[in-house]
Amino acid sequence: MAPPSSTNGETNQVLVEEKLSVRTLILNRPRQLNALSFEMVSRLLELFLAYEQDCNIKLVIVKGKGRSFCAGGDVAAVVHMINEGNWKLGAEFFSTEYILNYVMATYPKPQVSILNGIVMGGGAGASIHGRFRVATENSVFAMPETALGLFPDIGASYFLSRLPGFFGEYVGLTGTRLDGAEMLACGLATHFVPSMRLSLLEEALCKVNSSDPAIISATIDKYSQQPYLKEQSSCHWLAIIDRCFSRRTIEEILSALEREATNMVDDWISATIQSLKKASPTSLKISLRSIREGRLQGVGQCLAREYRMVCHVMRGEVSKDFFEGCRAILLDKDKNPKWKPSKLEQINDDMVDQYFSKVDDEEWEDLKLPARSNLPVTAIAKL
Repeated sequence: MAPPSSTNGETNQVLVEEKLSVRTLILNRPRQLNALSFEMVSRLLELFLAYEQDCNIKLVIVKGKGRSFCAGGDVAAVVHMINEGNWKLGAEFFSTEYILNYVMATYPKPQVSILNGIVMGGGAGASIHGRFRVATENSVFAMPETALGLFPDIGASYFLSRLPGFFGEYVGLTGTRLDGAEMLACGLATHFVPSMRLSLLEEALCKVNSSDPAIISATIDKYSQQPYLKEQSSCHWLAIIDRCFSRRTIEEILSALEREATNMVDDWISATIQSLKKASPTSLKISLRSIREGRLQGVGQCLAREYRMVCHVMRGEVSKDFFEGCRAILLDKDKNPKWKPSKLEQINDDMVDQYFSKVDDEEWEDLKLPARSNLPVTAIAKL
């Protein structure tokens, strides 16, 4: 049985434009900021696999309709499935999404993701794994999962762990928002193109008739520019980020930040501390371990491990913070989640270990990724 998609009567949640050797896939739920439904991830996976076999298709462009690329997976729909007693339908949503992420990460043809707007959670999974990621002045990237009682998934433990220094731990644990210039600086984006030039870029890409990454990159370069980092950008705090977020535990990271705060009164440090203190303690602990393990794993291993983790999250065996976070942030919107356990010190190593173990259910299986011949294409630039 396939999970029901949260369509609200919508049709054609993924639009397709065909121009010569290029296929442009448009995420089409603008009222929901293009949040990924099961229908969308299934359709995207179907299209990517079909285009891979079509020798006439040289390039795939992915973009969003409206002011958002994609605000993430439709977790409210997943919570509804689980509340109806169907956690395995939620698991099917995540397994399909993660397989899509893996196909994108190992895709033999260039994928150009145009990130003109919000890029969060599942939206990052549908773009960052591709070879080319084009940010604009409208881009807003974040992995806000720890505030929802979840963890940075969709292969984020792979690409966050490959950001410069310990910037990935900072981004993944705090849920901080990055603009287009910051995305380019840390390597999440490969190019920065002003939004007013995007139509010209797309037109040029449709005329390239090539799958050669060097040719695609040179074409995007013609419309790119080097943006300026804002004065308050977190990219200016790399030394402190590395000092603090390289620590072994969340408690040690917080202590290091608080020591920095005693030496320097600054809004950035206090905001970072507050972000960590507001997040789910359980989420923080499993997220840090996930990113650290991701440093030593391939993208497929990361996705397989994250699938185990998300299944444990949905089952709510150790903590039900995912449901409480969705209630507080997405449903009731009181922004006042009551985390259980409520303190970091209440969470021991055995509790964290459980999220990384096999699910104790006879019908449950580990994530089955398709055989792929291509190596992961994600390239992260250095700050």
